[in-house]
Amino acid sequence: MNQTIRRRRLSRQAGVTLIEMLVVVTIIALFASIVGPRLFKAADGAKVTSARTQINSFNQALLLYKNSTGNFPTAEQGLKALRAKPGEVANWDGPYLQSDVPLDPWGREFIYKMPGELPDEPEIISLGADGQPGGTGINADISSARSR
Repeated sequence: MNQTIRRRRLSRQAGVTLIEMLVVVTIIALFASIVGPRLFKAADGAKVTSARTQINSFNQALLLYKNSTGNFPTAEQGLKALRAKPGEVANWDGPYLQSDVPLDPWGREFIYKMPGELPDEPEIISLGADGQPGGTGINADISSARSR
């Protein structure tokens, strides 16, 4: 008789009830709904920061290019002139970037304009998360001309 009572107690203590599981799942879901959007917003902000950092790196390389050759790359030569010598350029002393021109944080090519928004200076643009000109917030264009 004593063994039977002991078994019943152990079997009651060993399992987790459905209500306990539902409470735990509900708490996890509430936590995810509060924390999840903040994590995504932080990731979006990191992509914007990364795009600005890449653009600043291009600007430094472009200044080195201009110091060597006397001019910025043309619109046709683009940012690729920082890695590979354009055929008609004298005094090219590159490469001016350590690796190939990367894509922007959203997986698209940076836009290179020469002349840019400012006269006699190039402009490098990332179209932001939406890949369309203009926009606000995470979709806003990131431009070297506007970051100076």
